[in-house]
Amino acid sequence: MGQIKQYEGTFHEYEITLDYDFWKADDILRSILPTSQFDHDPPSAYTMTGHLAHLNLRDEYKPYGTLIGQVLLDKNTSIKTVVDKMETIDTKFRTFKMKVIAGEDNFIVTHKESDCLFEFDFSKVYWNSRLSTEHQRLVSQFKEGEAVFDVMAGVGPFALPAAKKSVFVFANDLNPESYKYLNINVKKNKVDKFVTCFNVDGRQFIKHSVTLLQDYAAKNTNIKVAIPAPKKNKDKQEKPHRSHKKHVITLTHQIPTFVSHYVMNLPQSAITFIDAYIGLFSNAFPDLTPEQIKAKPGFKLPTIHVHHFEKFSHLESPEPTEEELHKRIQKQMTELLKFEIPLEKIGFHVVRYVSPNKPMFCISFQLPEEVAFRKL
Repeated sequence: MGQIKQYEGTFHEYEITLDYDFWKADDILRSILPTSQFDHDPPSAYTMTGHLAHLNLRDEYKPYGTLIGQVLLDKNTSIKTVVDKMETIDTKFRTFKMKVIAGEDNFIVTHKESDCLFEFDFSKVYWNSRLSTEHQRLVSQFKEGEAVFDVMAGVGPFALPAAKKSVFVFANDLNPESYKYLNINVKKNKVDKFVTCFNVDGRQFIKHSVTLLQDYAAKNTNIKVAIPAPKKNKDKQEKPHRSHKKHVITLTHQIPTFVSHYVMNLPQSAITFIDAYIGLFSNAFPDLTPEQIKAKPGFKLPTIHVHHFEKFSHLESPEPTEEELHKRIQKQMTELLKFEIPLEKIGFHVVRYVSPNKPMFCISFQLPEEVAFRKL
């Protein structure tokens, strides 16, 4: 007060009411839920997909689901629908039952990722927005003009960004709904010249992949794509031009005859499909010797990327190291392929931890000749 008088200031008291609009969702939920009964923070974390927010509420919070959903709806204007996961993921199509706990009963979303728009029914297909970084990481390894077989493609999170890089993608999914929206998204993003869609069993898709690509290349030879020409330097004076047509450049892409990459994004069971690569080339060219096959133009051994959960018991003591988990995965691969790939020739990338004892890996390896040319 002394300094206020010294500088001839005045002192006023004001009452400020901090109402509902002021507080964040965390603060509100902490104040209205009986959090003292539980050992964890209030459930304010969610995953956004288009207009839809997806929660995975613990059992003790499910009775308060409507209240929690309404708070999240109020605090984020981009959210129109809030859903809670009801059961574990179905092993066949990786979908799960969900309940609308707030907002519109609308599961048809439009989601943007990697400069692509994806439309799908969130309740009928598998989508995880948390995997966007993994989608970008893997697509960055594909080169223009290569052929990629996406065995469990979903609605196209790998296929579409790859196609925008002028990669030839053969995308497959067994789920009819995923296949439907995959086709819709291919057209929506104007990459139909680079993506061919399939709705078949993944194992058969792998076994026939070499023949599918060879037949496709024989029928199409190359693909021509028109793209906008680079803009001219604005500093240079341009003469008026009567034509209003956009300048374009036509690029010709030759279709490869051998696959560069296979993507297998079904971490619950994808690793069990790798025995389908046994005899990949000997089955595709039954009348040719390995030397004759390797002499064909464009021959290469493909790189295979397998997404995989390597779950371990929380009771294990000591807890297994990543190196130990790598060895466990290698053992599974050896049993399936009937061939041991050296550990140093297998790439292991930790995508994320679904839970403390359930890491998700992306396993990458080049298909060995001994496996590709084995006769069954």
